[in-house]
Amino acid sequence: MDLLKAITGKNPEEYEYAAQKLINEPDIDLFKKLVEQDDFLFDFVKINVSKRIQKACNKENYLNLIKLTDYYSASYDTVIAELLHQYGGLEVLPIVKELFHTGSNDQKAYATKFFSFVPAENLQELLPQLRIASKSDFEPLKLNSIEILSKLSDVISRNEAIEKLESDNEFEQYESVKFLVTYGAKDCLEKILYIMKKSTLAENIAAEIPYLINIEELLEKNFDDGILVMCNIVSAIPEIIPASACLEYNMFELFEDLYINRLTSSSALLLRMAKEKFSALSENDEYLYDCDKNTKDEIFAIKRLLEGVNTNKLNSLIYEELFDESDFVLFAIDYTDSIEELETLLDSKNPTLILKVLTRLKDKQALKASHKETALNAVTNDEIRKIIEVL
Repeated sequence: MDLLKAITGKNPEEYEYAAQKLINEPDIDLFKKLVEQDDFLFDFVKINVSKRIQKACNKENYLNLIKLTDYYSASYDTVIAELLHQYGGLEVLPIVKELFHTGSNDQKAYATKFFSFVPAENLQELLPQLRIASKSDFEPLKLNSIEILSKLSDVISRNEAIEKLESDNEFEQYESVKFLVTYGAKDCLEKILYIMKKSTLAENIAAEIPYLINIEELLEKNFDDGILVMCNIVSAIPEIIPASACLEYNMFELFEDLYINRLTSSSALLLRMAKEKFSALSENDEYLYDCDKNTKDEIFAIKRLLEGVNTNKLNSLIYEELFDESDFVLFAIDYTDSIEELETLLDSKNPTLILKVLTRLKDKQALKASHKETALNAVTNDEIRKIIEVL
């Protein structure tokens, strides 16, 4: 019998036998194969496997789960940690703590997931090691450790991350954003939004923000900030953010509501970007090959929705964002056909904006030597000047 096929399949006799063998022996090789298939199995299949592991586990065999921790999987870490806690409670805590102190990164990641089920007062001694683990290069260990630091209300690690938001290194800033989002530091939202607006990693930062605050909540708090986050998210699909984000962020309902009830210059820009993006997604099989059926159906539904919006109406509103101080101007330029409007932006003090304007003029075959001369007189950044000179 192919045990991997059995435990992921539909035959109750086969998957129950495979799950019992996995736990009772334990069959570490089977679990390794299961973890190796993580990227190829649909979510509902992995959920079914978790339920089968749960059913096969009992008071007599639950400690065998420890032997499976050589191979980490975010698909099964919660069920393994939960079962260890369910049957072992605090009695198994010393074993898991030892795993955290001396185990591999995979084992430490499972251990930190287990700590999420343990009362905070039983974990205080681990604070120094958790702070170190929160900087691990192994992402699951890092994220799980940060969640426990948040559970323990660790001020030291939190303040360190806040201080790094002031770093001149954008990658260090981004790492701090990820820490604070995982920590759940909602009081840092304004600072994170400010950094997003200035950063060349804006799309990456925007992708983190919905895990700190729901998009609808952010729109109610500050409408334009919420729209700007969504503009960056739509721009980042699918290169940085997977296409499945359309389901995760309820984009269909969001876009529909914005068009019917909350159409402004900024939301019009978002809808214009989304219309172009979802048209491209639906017409390119390369973007959809690894999407599940629900994601594909949603992408096509959003495409049909946005096909029904009045593009001219959107474009007429977008022009309101064509000024230097607008948070949306870099996006709005892509949908601007007026040469005169683009030329007025060459007076900007923002070198990135000037370069974007020149690029747009070139795309429209309207770039003149006088445009480049004006830009070069305004720009002092050597790298951008070199790009301008070769345009």
